[in-house]
Amino acid sequence: MTIEWYPGHMGKAHIKISELIRTVDVIIEVLDARLPASSSNHMLTELRRNKPCVKVLNKNDLADPAVTKAWVRVFEQQGGVRALPLSAKQHREVHQLPKLCLRLAPTRGKPGRPLRAMVVGIPNVGKSTLINTLAGKCLAKVGDKPAITTTARQIDLHNGIVLTDTPGLLWPDMSDQVAAYRLATSGAIGAGALDYTNVGLFAAEFMMQRYPELLNNRYQLTGAAESATAVLEQVGRRLGCLVAGGGIDLHRAAEAFLRELRAGKLGRVSFEEPGPVSAEDRTGTPGR
Repeated sequence: MTIEWYPGHMGKAHIKISELIRTVDVIIEVLDARLPASSSNHMLTELRRNKPCVKVLNKNDLADPAVTKAWVRVFEQQGGVRALPLSAKQHREVHQLPKLCLRLAPTRGKPGRPLRAMVVGIPNVGKSTLINTLAGKCLAKVGDKPAITTTARQIDLHNGIVLTDTPGLLWPDMSDQVAAYRLATSGAIGAGALDYTNVGLFAAEFMMQRYPELLNNRYQLTGAAESATAVLEQVGRRLGCLVAGGGIDLHRAAEAFLRELRAGKLGRVSFEEPGPVSAEDRTGTPGR
């Protein structure tokens, strides 16, 4: 099944963001730390041009730490870009962000000259949670479904920074279907645009290849689980996704598996890497 998802409000959001982006000093692009490339909207990169940018790698607590270190190095080789892994729910981690923004725009953030920052990103990546944590109260709607925020709004943090919150924005042409399936696995694609069984099979195949030990530890798979379908069948049996006669409801099994994977119940997982992860990233010490 080909995944395509571009609700009507996203076209309007693209126009609005392209207008507002000229008036801001710093772009805060919120990415999913588990899939930083697939969750980065190339249209936003084009709109940003040479504006300073903080790439927030949100859901860092769910991502493979070694892979995240490698992604930070990749992003910080880009001009005018800083990368900040964090969990948007953690106040201590999030409060590093205003300081970093002020360093990127040192002439702003003063009386009469607030730093104007725009928060951008794809749906369901945690923009609203980040804003609420920065503000210290619930200002933006939060949900576990994509496309909760549908209009832009400004928020004064009363610390010299004014934020513009924007709707989650994908791109109209999802020609890279591997990236689309990664996004669907993470929960960034609306449920009506995907087939849970196909996405569950994609995710199971990935876990078999990249994190087999986490898969086995969670579900105690037997030797019969030699294919993605067999994995989902065993997951479905362990999670009670049964039909009359004791068969497996593969659709329900895929849904349950994706819920657990997204929630981090299998462990810390990254769905893509920037390249070979070095020994330095794996251990925290230089490799040989």
